[in-house]
Amino acid sequence: MIETEKLGKQYSYKEIISDVTFRVEEGEMFGLIGPSGAGKSTLLRLLDLLEEQTEGSLSLLGEPVTRNPTERLKLRLRMAMLLQKPVVFNTSVEGNIALGLKFRKVGKAETAQKVHDALDAIGLTGYGTRKAITLSGGEAQRVALARAMVTEPEILYLDEPTANLDPPSTEKIEQLVVRMNKELGTTVILSTHDLLQGQRLAKRIGVLMNGKLLQTETTRKIFHQPQSTQIARFVGMDNLIDGKVIATDREEVTIATGNVEIHALSSYPVETKVTALFRGEDVTIDLYPRSTTSARNLLHGTIEKLVPVGPFEHVLIDCGVLIIALVTIRSVEDLGLAPGKEVWVSFKATAVHVIAQNS
Repeated sequence: MIETEKLGKQYSYKEIISDVTFRVEEGEMFGLIGPSGAGKSTLLRLLDLLEEQTEGSLSLLGEPVTRNPTERLKLRLRMAMLLQKPVVFNTSVEGNIALGLKFRKVGKAETAQKVHDALDAIGLTGYGTRKAITLSGGEAQRVALARAMVTEPEILYLDEPTANLDPPSTEKIEQLVVRMNKELGTTVILSTHDLLQGQRLAKRIGVLMNGKLLQTETTRKIFHQPQSTQIARFVGMDNLIDGKVIATDREEVTIATGNVEIHALSSYPVETKVTALFRGEDVTIDLYPRSTTSARNLLHGTIEKLVPVGPFEHVLIDCGVLIIALVTIRSVEDLGLAPGKEVWVSFKATAVHVIAQNS
């Protein structure tokens, strides 16, 4: 459905994105994550043919994209985009939803039926005659999505579609998008800075930073096996520990960092300087060393501090190297965790991802 090769865009002498190469298959839900200013919106505008690239090639729906305005319009009519700030026009809700059908010269009877079905789908039955500009942000975004839905686009682009919405509105938008993807087979490209949303919706994710697509992988690999420390920090990898491989045993390596040894699965040879990465939720805290555990890493340490993270707590533990665990508030209370308390931490070798230092 989408294929790019070294795609790039410049404004005057400023390079916004460059060398972006990836592909998206039919019916896929593909996520784009990255910090603000990374170039996500620019990339979506190029894919939706709102702008022309300054370098590289682009194919959409199996066809190479050219500069021909007529051909570009034909492709655009087969796609739709939902922006971060909902766009509604100063007319009725029905009129807003029907706008795309009007451009496609759909008959009145068919349009009326499609609009009726769309209002039911977005949970706004009875809102048809209301002025769209009087709607709440969440309602307006649902109307904007319905306007895209009724045209039955083959590709739907979502540019931070729930960034300004409350959790209930976000959930409704996500449900509608999933429905389009599953029931209609719509290919969806979701740009978001909400990492949890990316995990919930996308099967594969591309990480865009400083205009470069640094890694494209399954969602699990992006969040558990990032290719660089830059990506690891962005996706919330809590523990990034530098060290050196001092021993290997088949697929397992031992990494020395100060006086502490960490066991991991890796193929790096002895003497390689590496960074061991693992998530806080993979770290278990106990008051005493476990008599039976499958975890290869077992360290004794003292809690330095606790940092609230929503319904969880980051527990920072000095084990000769700083280890960060992510635990529930209930676990903090049950274990009596507090600064100065001695604890044992454990984590599996399989939970540790190893990359070469300075990657």
